[in-house]
Amino acid sequence: MTVTTRSEEAARSAASADTPLFGTMAGDISVSFEFFPPKNEKMESQLWDAITELAPLAPGFVSVTYGAGGSTRERTHATVARIRRETELVPAAHLTCVAASKGEIDEIADQYWQAGVRHIVALRGDPQPQDNGVFRPHPQGYESAAALVEGLRKRHDFEISVAAYPEVHPEASSAQSDLDNLKRKIDAGATRAITQFFFSADAYFRFLDKALTAGIDAPIVPGIMPVTSFAAIRRMSGNTLIPASLESLFTDLDERPGPRALVAAVAAADLCKRLYDGGVRDFHFYTLNKADQTYAICQLLGLRAHTPCEETV
Repeated sequence: MTVTTRSEEAARSAASADTPLFGTMAGDISVSFEFFPPKNEKMESQLWDAITELAPLAPGFVSVTYGAGGSTRERTHATVARIRRETELVPAAHLTCVAASKGEIDEIADQYWQAGVRHIVALRGDPQPQDNGVFRPHPQGYESAAALVEGLRKRHDFEISVAAYPEVHPEASSAQSDLDNLKRKIDAGATRAITQFFFSADAYFRFLDKALTAGIDAPIVPGIMPVTSFAAIRRMSGNTLIPASLESLFTDLDERPGPRALVAAVAAADLCKRLYDGGVRDFHFYTLNKADQTYAICQLLGLRAHTPCEETV
């Protein structure tokens, strides 16, 4: 029988204590980032600062959101076109069914294709304010995200991402109907799903199990939202559970943006590590056009900036 001495146990414990929480992360992950189109010159400068800072992390793609009712249509297109024109990044344009006919959406899709954009994030879109929280499709429009995916597939050979909801879309009648809707989107030709933000790794893994049982084998990439404002996260959460342990981390930090940002980066990195330990290697970050937190999370996960190779003589 092998006997372990107390000194050996102490040595192992000391070695473990000397290893930082994220010290063993291999950096073998892939990332993508979401931005939103700027409303003014100051916001445009902030956006491009964020893009410039995050670009060396070599994201697989960067997506640009589309405002409610198509309110940012031109700004979204201009931002996507500029990313395509001025950077080495792969842009993905959000496109929704809201307040547009099939002909109008097809025309937008054609414009993206002609600009060299090959990736669309296809979404149903939120109900318009006058519809009292009920989505009403345009009379000549696409009635759902699945129909939009099918229409885009017929138009061009886009790579298409769609949305998924680990804790169920707030408007869904049931978890099963929400899962059925995701399957329709994948069956219509979507390449992958990107989840709404969540704070429980267990909720994500349970959702993956249900998706596989439903015959969904496309990648379902976790969407990660660092907490920039806990009050805002509460408003946006819908059916998303906010663990009490997470809420306690942000106690009394509402008026302390610096400490709050640091805590948020570590909390999000901890969630990513839990996902990583469960086999996840692809992550999508909702940046809110701010680079620091997302960059810090990627750094904690072992991802390092790519720099151009120096020319050897």
